[in-house]
Amino acid sequence: MTAGTALQLSRDRLLAAYRTMRTIRDFEERVHEEFEAGHLPGFVHLYAGEEASAVGVCLNLDDEDKICSTHRGHGHCIAKGCDVTGMMKELWGAADGLCAGKGGSMHIADLSKGMMGANAIVGGGPPLACGAALAAKTLKNGKVAVTFTGDGGSNQGTTFESMNFASIFDLPLIFVFENNGYAETTASSWSVACGDIVNRAEAFGMPGVQVDGFDFFAVHDAAAEAIERARDGGGPTLIEVKFGRFYGHHEGDNQAYRGKDEAADLRENHDCLKLFRQRVTEAGLLAAGDMDSVDSEVASLIDQAVAAARAAPRPTAADLTTDVYISY
Repeated sequence: MTAGTALQLSRDRLLAAYRTMRTIRDFEERVHEEFEAGHLPGFVHLYAGEEASAVGVCLNLDDEDKICSTHRGHGHCIAKGCDVTGMMKELWGAADGLCAGKGGSMHIADLSKGMMGANAIVGGGPPLACGAALAAKTLKNGKVAVTFTGDGGSNQGTTFESMNFASIFDLPLIFVFENNGYAETTASSWSVACGDIVNRAEAFGMPGVQVDGFDFFAVHDAAAEAIERARDGGGPTLIEVKFGRFYGHHEGDNQAYRGKDEAADLRENHDCLKLFRQRVTEAGLLAAGDMDSVDSEVASLIDQAVAAARAAPRPTAADLTTDVYISY
């Protein structure tokens, strides 16, 4: 931790960061349990292990700033302020879920929080973020857009076109490439021709930085600089966040493409929550008891969210034809 980071973040902000990371972790661990038990419909891709990225970026944003996500979107939603109970209900397909039970895990959105949506289309987020960033620039409101994209999505033509467009028009847009090592089951070390995704920044005429995705402070600082530059009219930035996911690509993935002890090593030696706790306690910024209290509060929140989701009403046949079109 640098002295600059320690001075920038107050005790309340540090606790907020830890609370959000803990909420994402507990949400995902519980979803894993419920899905394995057969209680959840649909398809689930878990974000556990990657919390420092979403929170490190989104702590620099407000509700008017926009983000676009991926199929692995729960962490981004929570980091952007989406209601946890509403999200849990959405995963259960409840009528009063965040998207009326019609989006499910891969399509959660909440425009009131600037969350434009998780997206099952690989590389689907960058063009949408371009639109949000272009609107912000046109309105001159000082807002920014962020698109979270995986290493697989980094190879999509939609992503390249978006990066080119963003640079040409100096859009207030940050491209966050979350490189967890695998595009589903394909290693990014093989599939990214230029070696590291960050190397693509130069080709599109924008600043680029690679950060340790297990380190909340590294992500936060890189995002803060890029977002400030974007707000000031400095154009887009590429941030490559390198880390690993605790679970497979999706629930049910046998993970035969991973090393035998890879996931266990990530949990033991590269857990962003453990590293955060160690850094802030050693620096005297937070006490262990403060974070223990947060752990208890979040555990209770997740229990309540699951109970509410189980009891929530399901959509009826009459709901099938609603929310299909919007009237402007």
